[in-house]
Amino acid sequence: MHSTLIVARMRPESADEVSALFEAFDRTPMPERMGTLRRQLFSYRGLYFHLQDFATGDGGERIEAAKTDPRFVGISEDLKAHIEAYDPDTWRSPSDAMAHRFYNWSTR
Repeated sequence: MHSTLIVARMRPESADEVSALFEAFDRTPMPERMGTLRRQLFSYRGLYFHLQDFATGDGGERIEAAKTDPRFVGISEDLKAHIEAYDPDTWRSPSDAMAHRFYNWSTR
């Protein structure tokens, strides 16, 4: 399994709206198109963490490939009211917000 973790800033009061946006998005064919097996959203003191698990391959590449799909564009626009880039000066695409794994351990 491959995972990506996107880090951004989110207004804490936006959690319900962001959850609803992703709930609707995840009912479309987009998760399958992107190879998403699981999505988890977390918040901590104004930070937003979006953990996405993929069956195989590079999830970051699959996200980049899907970013021109109208459904992806739509949710991205809708999320702008709630989420902003962690570092707006360097953000150009979703891959600019992805954390880099530097350690991994598993029983499998």
